[in-house]
Amino acid sequence: MKILFLILALTVATASYALEPIKDEVHQVLFKVDGDFNDVKENVGLAIENQGLVINYTATVGDMLERTGNDLGLTDHTYMAADVIEFCSAALTRKMVAADPSNLVFCPYGIHLYELRKEPGVIYVGYKRPQLVGNDESKAALESIEELLSTIVNEALAW
Repeated sequence: MKILFLILALTVATASYALEPIKDEVHQVLFKVDGDFNDVKENVGLAIENQGLVINYTATVGDMLERTGNDLGLTDHTYMAADVIEFCSAALTRKMVAADPSNLVFCPYGIHLYELRKEPGVIYVGYKRPQLVGNDESKAALESIEELLSTIVNEALAW
């Protein structure tokens, strides 16, 4: 029983360490975790699906930058991999646009992840923080979207 408790305590300690953001700014929240890019990406996808949501699109931004860099004369490639996973919640988006139709600018939601060439094995995962704008109803809806993004990232990084 003591061994089981120790394993559980170590698991919780490790998970909580990974959940500390390295950036928590007005426009973004960013985390850093050691791991394999594809494994972390899969965890993000699973965490999105665990919320009952569907991934609309995965933008392979790193591939695009790699492909176009040479044509632009830029040979210093920043990323080993960089993706933005886009998805939406019909329920939250309906509340958000009912409060203010111009809030459509915040959809789709995205979680980005990347691995830097200079830091192989270190994966950065984050999201763009929706700005809490408009009336109280609008701000509450946008706050719910940020809570969803935070929940998904925290779940993905806890695995």
